[in-house]
Amino acid sequence: MFSKIPLTALRVFESSARLGTFKAAADELSVTPAAVSHQIKSLESRLGVLLFERGASGVRLTAEGERLFRASHDALLALSRGLDAVRPEAADERTLVLTTTPAFAAMWLIPRLGRFRRVDPQLNIKVETGNALADLERDARIDLAIRATSRTFPALHEIALIDEYFGAYAAAGFDAHRSDERLDLIETVWDTPLPVSIDWVSWCRAANRDAWLERAVFRHYDDEQYALQAVLHGQGVALLSSVLVAEHVERGALMPIEPSVRLDGARFVALCRPGREREPQVRRFLDWLEAEIAHTRAAVARMAPGGRRADEPVDARSGE
Repeated sequence: MFSKIPLTALRVFESSARLGTFKAAADELSVTPAAVSHQIKSLESRLGVLLFERGASGVRLTAEGERLFRASHDALLALSRGLDAVRPEAADERTLVLTTTPAFAAMWLIPRLGRFRRVDPQLNIKVETGNALADLERDARIDLAIRATSRTFPALHEIALIDEYFGAYAAAGFDAHRSDERLDLIETVWDTPLPVSIDWVSWCRAANRDAWLERAVFRHYDDEQYALQAVLHGQGVALLSSVLVAEHVERGALMPIEPSVRLDGARFVALCRPGREREPQVRRFLDWLEAEIAHTRAAVARMAPGGRRADEPVDARSGE
């Protein structure tokens, strides 16, 4: 029944399509680029269609190649999992592959994973990080992605987690009213497109603290988790995500400055391929994740009761 399926050529094709170049596929499969090219040409000749468009800048899948990639990727993934299921030494290994940003992993997820292990010690959570959103449609190896985003993903199953905002935070004991010394304002960058500018000019204008800008010394870090570490060690004030600092505020390590002033951020979501959310290990992790997020949501609410967005007009009657 399956004697005519060219498994070697399909494996080479899947690797080339997933990685985007013949050279990368050759490196993954430990063969030469010439061998990869030969297998692809052989498969194209067998099928009677072109699977890749060749050009000076590289190769790109044709429409037929896209269809074959999805089918071959899913089939090879199913074979790989089937082999793991019957391998005795791997029978008890259960792994959920999760991708998220380095900041969310370091500042929210990793500190809480110990609690998950106490609930489900048999399920191993493999965390992969990167600021670029993984293509879950093309890489079924990944079970779940957690992202802060302003986009929608109609082809994926999406679970809404929590909305974030950005506020100013300093180490406990910081005196926000002192005006006789320099002020270290910590800046960082966010890779997520956000609805408003997250910068000190916007926050100071909203908080009526333009005087801060006149005596500020600006410190810059290229990642939010580095900015957080600087603040925790008393090196200044930073604009940080309410979601990622909530636990530090609850423990008293950080204090919000003008907690009613909020710069709109993104929304945190969990994403997976449709149907994957019903798989037992994914469902168990999602149940735990949603419970943990509920605690964070409550902590965020306590940080800024009655807070207003930075773009909302100030009501003179309120005394703000």
